[in-house]
Amino acid sequence: MKKLIRISCLLLLLGVLTSATVHKYYVAVFQVEAAPAKKQLQITGRIFIDDLEKALSTKYGKKFGLASGKELPESTETIKKYMADKMSVKVNGKPAALTYFDREYEDDMLVVYYTVPAPKKISALEVRNTVLFELFREQQNMINANINNQRKSLLLNYDTPQGTLNY
Repeated sequence: MKKLIRISCLLLLLGVLTSATVHKYYVAVFQVEAAPAKKQLQITGRIFIDDLEKALSTKYGKKFGLASGKELPESTETIKKYMADKMSVKVNGKPAALTYFDREYEDDMLVVYYTVPAPKKISALEVRNTVLFELFREQQNMINANINNQRKSLLLNYDTPQGTLNY
């Protein structure tokens, strides 16, 4: 009887551990830094390459080969277009234009860089970010902002795709 209980517990533990490793987390992180001397916000986004590749191929109907050495020449323009559709910013209640700056790869992440014009004094930052929401209902987009020497964060998801940080 004890042997049967031990085997049952071992199988239950094995099942729990196995299912825990199968689960994938869907998270992208965006860092917003105020640069008052330049009158802008600098935004750095980190998105898993495989997830973005899937989103782009689903939306635009072709494989872009991100970070593969066989990347399509139009990848940068397509990423710009996708991000412009999925992300917007308001500073002090006024829409602010996202300007693409650059991108690079770090391990399994695509890092994108944007700037946003902003006054020296920022009292509110509103962010709408629906990156990858069309593919993964579990997707979460973390917004970490450092404005007026105050660090604040937003966690955006499918049900709450936008939020405001007040300073």
